[in-house]
Amino acid sequence: MSNTKRISINHVKNGVQEIIRQMHLDKFRPDYVVGITRGGLFPAVMISHYLKVPMHTLDISLRDNVQGGPESNLWMPCDAFGAVNPEDVPIVKNRWDATKRKNILIVEDINDSGTTLNWIKKDWEASCFPDEKATWEVVWDKNVKFAVLLNNEASSFDGVDYQYESINKLEDPNIWIDFPWESWWLD
Repeated sequence: MSNTKRISINHVKNGVQEIIRQMHLDKFRPDYVVGITRGGLFPAVMISHYLKVPMHTLDISLRDNVQGGPESNLWMPCDAFGAVNPEDVPIVKNRWDATKRKNILIVEDINDSGTTLNWIKKDWEASCFPDEKATWEVVWDKNVKFAVLLNNEASSFDGVDYQYESINKLEDPNIWIDFPWESWWLD
């Protein structure tokens, strides 16, 4: 039997405001926001409009078994890394400039199992300067930040930088989060 927790639109608004407040305290301002389809799109749009920065999407959809699998966008990790010419990344070493690194905020509704956010980190590191592990650690620490409305403390991904609320699915494994965009017609 699942325990459904319905999230209201006001809860989402409060969550987005809290994430923006945390970013402000951290002095982190993204050059653009990346919304993860589907659940991260709504809060990403809100953050993008508030900060007046562009928003892009990243189609991961690991849970829904979407045909074609997750989408890898080579230009995003190259932006984060400061690649001078993304087309040269696979063949030319040291073609990056730290002063050209973009600040990127990746937004998801929930860090549930950690699979999606872990996939992004592995995909980005493998697609852009895969031999630069030490530099990638700097990029993840300073240039690319992860924001979620809800963070599952039992998740395998421990790199969430900004969150509104936490849950623990080890304590309540049957909890199901119902965001307003998942069943809006029930209100």
